Amino acid sequence: MARLIFAFVAGGLFGAGLFVSGMTDTTKVQGWLDVFGNWDPTLAFVMGGAMIPMALAWLVAQRRRSSVLGTPMPPKPSTEIDRKLVLGSVMFGMGWGLAGLCPGPSIAAISYGGAGLFIFLAAMLTGMAIAPFLRARLDKPVPAE
Repeated sequence: MARLIFAFVAGGLFGAGLFVSGMTDTTKVQGWLDVFGNWDPTLAFVMGGAMIPMALAWLVAQRRRSSVLGTPMPPKPSTEIDRKLVLGSVMFGMGWGLAGLCPGPSIAAISYGGAGLFIFLAAMLTGMAIAPFLRARLDKPVPAE
């Protein structure tokens, strides 16, 4: 039960932060990405405000064997740059630039996002459904010529 309460509070805090920071406003996000046009640098503060506490959290997590709730700490993420990471990053960036949303803000914007949001959500869910098949294909070794 405690885990569900923590998840609810963390999710609510995350959603509220996305809303207050403007990450659910597609025009603001697209303005951040439009470096050579009408650039809006305000989301740099949002990203900095997220990365600094996360870096501190990783430092604390490295010293712990279990979480506050007693579950094991997750393993450290891989630092390898491979085809899957590059392809996933490109696809994420293209979707973010075209729609002005990524998964977190899209969920936070469900109550007021309009038809465009639901098109984005359908595309996101389709991508999530085909991702395992793409991942399996990318995992196959490239044949030598």
